[in-house]
Amino acid sequence: MDTSPPDTHALQALNDRLDTLISLIERAVPPARAKPDFDAADAFVWAAGTSSLMPVARVNRIDISLLQGVDRARDQLIDNTRRFARGFAANNVLLWGARGMGKSSLVKSVHARINRDFADAGDTARLKLVEIHREDIETLPDLMGVLKQAPHRTILFCDDLSFDNDDTSYKSLKAALDGGIEGRPDNVLFYATSNRRHLLPRDMIENERSTAINPGEAVEEKVSLSDRFGLWLGFHKCSQDDYLDMINAYARHFELDVDAADLRSQALEWATTRGSRSGRVAFQFIQDLAGRLEKNLQG
Repeated sequence: MDTSPPDTHALQALNDRLDTLISLIERAVPPARAKPDFDAADAFVWAAGTSSLMPVARVNRIDISLLQGVDRARDQLIDNTRRFARGFAANNVLLWGARGMGKSSLVKSVHARINRDFADAGDTARLKLVEIHREDIETLPDLMGVLKQAPHRTILFCDDLSFDNDDTSYKSLKAALDGGIEGRPDNVLFYATSNRRHLLPRDMIENERSTAINPGEAVEEKVSLSDRFGLWLGFHKCSQDDYLDMINAYARHFELDVDAADLRSQALEWATTRGSRSGRVAFQFIQDLAGRLEKNLQG
């Protein structure tokens, strides 16, 4: 019997090869994805890098009563969202138009309103809100696969959605909304905000029209993306009266003690220096005013 000691160098070489083999297998076979805890929060952000949902403990939103000058869009979005939350048919929604007029704020506020209505009625059902960042649109199929397993109905939300000339990720969005064999999960609805009605820059559409062999078909391919949204809600620049209504509503809500005439004068001057009137400009003025009054904006 050979009783000579083992060749330590050979053993070490074998161990090194085994370590390399194990490393290659781990790379080829990704670890099992952890099942999301959908009860951890009512709102989540999709982390595309790790294919996971990050719970949001406190959503950055305002009370829906403070959104002025968007009554028609507000009512339509509430009705569509309520139907979906109750298990009935509803449409994907595109909120498009002027900057700073409350498109994303409305989505977040409607989500809170629906869940508050559920709670007031003693209903334990909860509507979830999941935000996907614009740059992660190509990972929509993965996210849809995660959300279809959820025991809840979910609003999938993308803020400031638009596509540039060389961007082809819009095709992933088209397929995720209602294309492909599987289609969109029944428990998921897609809401998006954009400054562009067709989500694509006008020069991109015009370039397709001027250079394509069949201009009509080329433009149709680009424009058809927005057709995937059954409900379009337009937001337009607000009038001076709407702007002042926003200012007054904010001042009352945050209990800012300012003379009405002085408040109007300051608010108009603020809008003039900014060169625009919008809900965002109104809130920025209120933030400045509250700071000068040495108050925090709470509630």
